[in-house]
Order: sequence, then C-alpha cells, then structure tokens
Amino acid sequence: MRKLKLYLDTSVISYLVAIDTPDKMKDTLRLWDAIKAKHYDVYVSAITIGEIQRCPEPKRTLLINYLAEIEHTVIEATEEIEVIAQCFIDNKILTDNSRDDCRHIAYTIVSGCDVIVSWNFKHIVNYKTIRGVKLVSALSGYNEIAIYTPTILIEGNEES
Repeated sequence: MRKLKLYLDTSVISYLVAIDTPDKMKDTLRLWDAIKAKHYDVYVSAITIGEIQRCPEPKRTLLINYLAEIEHTVIEATEEIEVIAQCFIDNKILTDNSRDDCRHIAYTIVSGCDVIVSWNFKHIVNYKTIRGVKLVSALSGYNEIAIYTPTILIEGNEES
C-alpha cells in the first residue's frame, strides 16, 4: 500500500510546542512519531518555512529543530498555486485576509498530496472550506484532498 502524502501547514508544526493545549500537543507529537517512523510522505511549502522563520525565539529554533527531525519535501511557489489560491477567494470560500491559508490548500492540491493536516479550524478545518475545496478541486481538474487534524489522522491509522 502506498504511503499517504501529507501537507503540513504551520499550525501542526507549531502545536509540537503548544504546552497551553496539552491534548492537541500530545496528538501532534503522536503524528510526529509516525512521520519519523516514515509512515507518511511529508510536504511543506515555502510559506510554512517563512511562517516558522517569523516566530519569536526560542519557538523558532524549536520548530526548525523539529522539522529537521523528519524527511520532508519543500514545495516552491508556482503560478498554478497562485491561480488555485485565488479561486478560493473568488468563490468566497475564504477572503483575501486569509490568502496564505488559501495558498496552503493550493499547495496541497497542486502537489498531489492526499491530505492537508491542520489545526486551523477558522480557515481550513471547517465545513465551508472543506466543501469549497472539493468544488475548486473538481472544477480545476485536480484530485480531491482530505482535510484532517492530527487527531483524525492518527486515530484512523492504528499502525501509527
């Protein structure tokens, strides 16, 4: 069976050190262990790296060190990604204020990932966005992606 291709948005990496939300941190660390065990192929974007770079110290260094623990591919920006991201705004799925979240989703779609993993309930892991992502993917000729939290992903995979 082929490994799932996961796109990690910045929220997932940030929750590795979120001591103020221990349940989310615990599930994120469980996912991280599965990733380190190579249960998944992992992708992040230039946006994710940039958002981590803008974190204050010592969080920035902690997150960079966590990212260095895993094998991952960094996806660079393309015009195609920008076009898909704009579709989310044009179709009023998300607003221009959440353009980077639109880009995270577009990176997932264009790179052929199976799942975007996120803790961002406001802009990504919610009914309106999930429904809109299905629509934009289908109309643009891309495969459907899943949108999961780390909890959903690890609970559905007994091996991890």
